[in-house]
Amino acid sequence: QVQLVESGGGLVQPGGSLRLSCAASGTFFSIKTMGWYRQAPGNTRELVATMTSGGSTNYANSVKGRFTISRDNAKNTGYLQMNSLKPEDTAVYYCNADIVTLGLYQYNYWGQGTPVTVSS
Repeated sequence: QVQLVESGGGLVQPGGSLRLSCAASGTFFSIKTMGWYRQAPGNTRELVATMTSGGSTNYANSVKGRFTISRDNAKNTGYLQMNSLKPEDTAVYYCNADIVTLGLYQYNYWGQGTPVTVSS
């Protein structure tokens, strides 16, 4: 059973920083693209950042220059470093990953979400 477990969310003041982690557990062959999405109250889920297994990244315009996505393939863990946080970054942040099973089938997985609140 493959699972994605996020951690690192919380309450932070405007201008502060947080680092989210996403650990993939279970037995699988490899992780392709890992990404972070967020959903604020009343809004649809939106892409924040993605990173391929080769290291190519993609960011939403609203977070470029402030957020950095990274991954440690040896640990099957992805990260989202969030700096210069703004109140509009407040949302539940979800990890997403394309994972290849031992049978070489690829599936898309979501984590349970971790809340981030930016407020003074």
